[in-house]
Amino acid sequence: MAQTKRKRRTKHRGNAAGVVENRGRTSRPPSPEARKQQRKDQARSQRNARFDRPPSWKAAANRAAITTLLFIVVIVAILRQPLPQAIALGAFMLLLYIPFGYYTDSFFYKRRQQQLGGKRGGKT
Repeated sequence: MAQTKRKRRTKHRGNAAGVVENRGRTSRPPSPEARKQQRKDQARSQRNARFDRPPSWKAAANRAAITTLLFIVVIVAILRQPLPQAIALGAFMLLLYIPFGYYTDSFFYKRRQQQLGGKRGGKT
């Protein structure tokens, strides 16, 4: 026997803030090629977002600290230097890495902003 009642459709309702949320994709799943393209596009947008952030001293200090730790491990493990000497050399390298990293980031950020300005027809 055929179904006599039509299936009830869900409605888009707003939440407490008044924002209407979409349910998302409810049809067939995307093909493997479409999924691959979506991942590629998402990776590209994340990479561009990372390049568009202005440089900061905090990010440079974090990166310098990680690099310094790796430097100390290499000095102790591979070059067989005593730990206090490696730590002293690491502290010196940390003081060099922080400004070097910041100004390198600053150079690439400024260059990217000029390239984006040129693409959009702005001043270069």
